[in-house]
Amino acid sequence: MPQKRQIHLSAYLVGTGIHVASWRLPEARKNASIDIDYYKYLAQTAERGKFDIAFIADSLAVNEDSHPNILNRFEPTTLLAALAGATSKIGLVATASTTYHEPYNLARLFASVDHISNGRAGWNVVTTGDATGETGRNFSRTEHVEHDHRYERAEEFIDVVQGLWDSWEDDAFVQDKETGVFFDPAKMHRLNYKGTYYSVQGPLNIGRSRQGQPVIVQAGASEPGQRLAARTAEVVFSHVKDFERAKAFYKSLKSKLPDYGRTPDQLHILQGISPIVADTQEEAEAIHRKLHDLLLPEQGLRFLSGYLGKVDFSRYSLDTPAAEVEFPQDNGIQSHFEWMTELIRKQNPTLRELYALLEGGANRELIGTPAQIADVLEKWFVEEAADGFMFIAPVLPQGLEAFVDKVIPILQERGLYRQDYEGDTLREHLGLEKPYNRLAVRDRALSEVES
Repeated sequence: MPQKRQIHLSAYLVGTGIHVASWRLPEARKNASIDIDYYKYLAQTAERGKFDIAFIADSLAVNEDSHPNILNRFEPTTLLAALAGATSKIGLVATASTTYHEPYNLARLFASVDHISNGRAGWNVVTTGDATGETGRNFSRTEHVEHDHRYERAEEFIDVVQGLWDSWEDDAFVQDKETGVFFDPAKMHRLNYKGTYYSVQGPLNIGRSRQGQPVIVQAGASEPGQRLAARTAEVVFSHVKDFERAKAFYKSLKSKLPDYGRTPDQLHILQGISPIVADTQEEAEAIHRKLHDLLLPEQGLRFLSGYLGKVDFSRYSLDTPAAEVEFPQDNGIQSHFEWMTELIRKQNPTLRELYALLEGGANRELIGTPAQIADVLEKWFVEEAADGFMFIAPVLPQGLEAFVDKVIPILQERGLYRQDYEGDTLREHLGLEKPYNRLAVRDRALSEVES
């Protein structure tokens, strides 16, 4: 019988939490974003909760408007390597950009983490939205690559990286001391890729890991992003706040998989959530109010700029209807822009109300008791708005601790979530098969034709 579908969870680890004011709480740890012992504790807590993934996001530029927890933080693949030694089961995923890396270097970085973690690594593929142009200026570029062209480059980039990961067959390194044969030349494969954007020979100077290749993760919600995900992704993070829209996105993306010879169970869609969990509704609301009170108005407005492009908010009062503000269509993350503009159209909030809606990403129905939170997650999962969730805590570590200690047991009791890990690799956690070596298949087919 097929295995019963169960919720998958990823923990988004970012300093003191995703709420812009979380660092101001009296109990918040100073320098949390560069405290390795703190990050080890977060990853271990998520592992105690049997999460599939500990996730580390990244950006390649900061400015005065950036979230406090990203102004001073670790490079993510370096952090993953450290977390690999502090955990034994949980998958480890980090963000890296196809626009600002070279395929060979990136393939080597993630293959190394995959070996260090014994098969638990994943790469979150981003093309990098750059609404302000500041990322490009950090990489000697005067202009950022246009949205659709970024995805065209990303398709080639992923093909090159995955090809490099297949440079060696699993048993290529024979290391026979008696004969002096270190590797079998027939099991080494050069990529010899030549495309529109990249030309890469190979082979990569590290072999395949226990799980074959790191898991491919993406977050693009635009049409080009969905096409790229349908062809290459194994996990997709989404941030659709509305239930019906989330169901439509789920159906749309899953329906594209057969075009690439794939089945729905080969890609998991995780919706972003930022619950505030407490023993009573009143306590949860109090935590939310406390965070809101710590948020300075200018911080809230700067936060809006990150979603909607550079706007001179000094021209407006906080009580200005957001619909009266001209937000530029930028070259950044289109799904954020579209969600925000639709929210403005439907709810007609003031600027003050708009940033209050955004702060910490809290959905009103996810502020409550453990049972209430579990009910919402169950609905989204059972009715196929999600295969699981990206847990983005407003406050860390408290939010993660509360979720692990109070919500996870309810999901387990309902048979919606694992009691324990049943495998050791990230692919095993996600129910994904180890990928075959495509270069080995290619070269053997060529050899047969030639003979």
